[in-house]
Amino acid sequence: MIIPAAHKLDHINEYYFSRKLKQIAQLRAEGKSIINLGIGNPDQAPSQETIDALVKSAQNPHHHGYQSYVGIPELRQAMSKWYQHTYNVTLDATSEILPLLGSKEGISHISTAFLNPGDKVLVPNPGYPTYSSATYLAGATPIAYDLDEHENWAPDFTNISEETLREAKLIWVNYPNMPTGAKGNIEIFKTLIELAHEFKLLIVNDNPYSLVLNEGAPVSILQIDGAKEVCLELNSLSKSHNLAGARIGMIAGAKEYLETILKVKSNMDSGMYLPVQEAAVAALHNSDEWHAKRNDEYRKRLSLAYAIMDALKCTYDKHQIGMFLWAKIPESYSNVEDLTEKILHEANVFITPGFIFGTKGERYIRISLCSPENDLKLALDRINKL
Repeated sequence: MIIPAAHKLDHINEYYFSRKLKQIAQLRAEGKSIINLGIGNPDQAPSQETIDALVKSAQNPHHHGYQSYVGIPELRQAMSKWYQHTYNVTLDATSEILPLLGSKEGISHISTAFLNPGDKVLVPNPGYPTYSSATYLAGATPIAYDLDEHENWAPDFTNISEETLREAKLIWVNYPNMPTGAKGNIEIFKTLIELAHEFKLLIVNDNPYSLVLNEGAPVSILQIDGAKEVCLELNSLSKSHNLAGARIGMIAGAKEYLETILKVKSNMDSGMYLPVQEAAVAALHNSDEWHAKRNDEYRKRLSLAYAIMDALKCTYDKHQIGMFLWAKIPESYSNVEDLTEKILHEANVFITPGFIFGTKGERYIRISLCSPENDLKLALDRINKL
């Protein structure tokens, strides 16, 4: 290269799944039939009403221009009503909802909007790698706090000094949790909010999984009194409405926070495509029965994921929610990749190694439920033959 890469990239590698998908493509080019059980990419279709709304809007010749940075009023109103129906949380559609081009965009915008070089950010371990990547890209420093596997992956701050808590500016939270499938609960949120008030932290809860295989009432951190003073919440239609490729997300929270984020967002994109917005409005009106049908399909697949984990002699908690199964590998393997690479190259099945989510995931693997039953059955058959 003529010029070197920016120093902020020193701690960032190409996204793990980006690299692994290239490897899988190469193996397939060599004639190997690889079953990918790694990525949470919903393979079911959105509702017919969603598709119809998208098509109808796209056929209007006036619907293909630039759009408002804050989304059409109908979308914000639908998001507000969905929050009320799903979480019993009241949000002002004009000032407390900001539509996004996917919640991953929101992680970046929040980091850019609130972090200065040298700031410290608390990120969960294990946790979504993008929290740390976005922190580095903002010039700040991620500090990992552990999730306690013996307390259903609740936050454990015993490895974080009081000095670090006072220096930190932002904390990333993710309940329902990925990768562990821990549901989280109101008590965890109350404890976090008390911590945020004491140490003047901004909490961001990333909440895209609460409608997937959740037998109880979905929870939002914004249900807690006083949450809006110190909390933002990200949500998404990717997993809950089978719209991952459409890139539809949202930030919910106090007006002042959203106005700050909008300063970044309005300089980074040119609005969401109108047919996608109108499709999102339709999706947000999906019936409870539609969501139940989606979960019925995932539940069938989950039983096969259990069988695969049993075949690998892994241990797991059956109370997980979301579209993944997280399990601990046997002690007979010294390293998680000893298992995942063996399965990839000898059974032609890709399973995600937990180390990509942090040091607390080094003895774990994760199976995605976003593959049809036939693929899961075939994967199980191949693994059993090993």
